Amino acid sequence: MTGNDSQLRSAVSDARDDAMLAGEQLTLGYGDTRIIDGESLAVDPGSVTALVGPNGSGKSTLLKGLADQLAPRSGSVLLDGREVSDYDAKALAQRLGLLSQERTSPESITVEDLVYHGRYPHRGFFDPPNDDDQRAVERALDLAGCAHLRDREVGSLSGGQKQLAWIAMALAQETDVLLLDEPTTFLDLHHQLEVLEIIETLRDESDVTVVVVLHDLEQAARLADHVVALRDGEIRARGSPESVVTQDLLADVFAVDADVTWAERGPRITPLRARHDETDEEPARQPTLEQPTD
Repeated sequence: MTGNDSQLRSAVSDARDDAMLAGEQLTLGYGDTRIIDGESLAVDPGSVTALVGPNGSGKSTLLKGLADQLAPRSGSVLLDGREVSDYDAKALAQRLGLLSQERTSPESITVEDLVYHGRYPHRGFFDPPNDDDQRAVERALDLAGCAHLRDREVGSLSGGQKQLAWIAMALAQETDVLLLDEPTTFLDLHHQLEVLEIIETLRDESDVTVVVVLHDLEQAARLADHVVALRDGEIRARGSPESVVTQDLLADVFAVDADVTWAERGPRITPLRARHDETDEEPARQPTLEQPTD
């Protein structure tokens, strides 16, 4: 082993030991398709980490692996230094929450009842809600800005309103770690910014560790303490927003030529043209404010 290899392994080990959540040499996939192949990621406690990349880059797959919703073919996921597979389902749900893109609920359930579902990890299945549950639900409804929808049936809501209701349910779970897969999908710009403010509040006031998938690169850079950029299941860059969100990154990961200028509140990205010098089956998506699924 070379000196550089030894230093790299030591740095990775130190990051893992300090991390609230860590994936080690993860290989993840579906059926015969391998999506993530031997990647590692360490998430600092009380931080926001944004996963960015074009469609099909593996962001949602990596998030599911970290949440123990997709069993690794190899590698492991650690929560506070303990493998997530060693937690029973209830204990894990008390520590780690996931808001995925794949979710269903009865159309007739009210928003308030949906949000109360987030409290199940903290009480027995047949136990009535207690004062802590009520406090958590009220706080979640207020934070998500949907308290006025509490008596509405979920089936009567718009796509954006449903998204806020599901976010409130995830907040009511009151976990140490919260994983969010494109939480700003279906939301107008006003509500997108409100969701980003919620994430900042969770980090700054409650020390919650957040990993969030975002398609808007400018929003990701303004929000996150760390940015992880993926393409074709490979982590191409990681680090501070300033070190990751560069013209070279946009060319390499998004196949876009762009100007990137930094100001106090974050980067301003001006896409110039799509690059056609690579032989992808489909062109990588340029980073805009649109919100497609991963």
